[in-house]
Amino acid sequence: MAFTGEQVISGTFGEVWMAGDYVAEALSLEAKIEIEKEDVPITGKFATDSKFMGYKGTGTLKMHKANSRMIKLISEKIKRGINPRFSIISKLKDPSVDGVEIIEIKDASFNDLSLINWELKKKGEIEAPFTFTDWVVTASI
Repeated sequence: MAFTGEQVISGTFGEVWMAGDYVAEALSLEAKIEIEKEDVPITGKFATDSKFMGYKGTGTLKMHKANSRMIKLISEKIKRGINPRFSIISKLKDPSVDGVEIIEIKDASFNDLSLINWELKKKGEIEAPFTFTDWVVTASI
């Protein structure tokens, strides 16, 4: 079967849930795994191989500034010395593509909290970077 442009999934149909709530103001969501390796030189070869030593999960949730969602979720816990963890669920279902992709980040920990960030004649946006250690692929395409 030949590949066509209609098989490319559009982010327009992406949805985000955080801490069980639908995030209607979401602009984008990215989560990726950085694979940690150490070099392994091997005798008799000029090339250096590598050994898998672990991974680090990082991501970013971008949102329209439409409410105080992040301040409400994180602010008071940070003041009490608690690093809150959240579930973030991504659902991507493009009607022109057969199937749906659903991935849950199980323990997102945000790296910062934007309290104030606005500029005259600019739409407000929030960028919330996070780390995580676990995820589940519930559905894949």
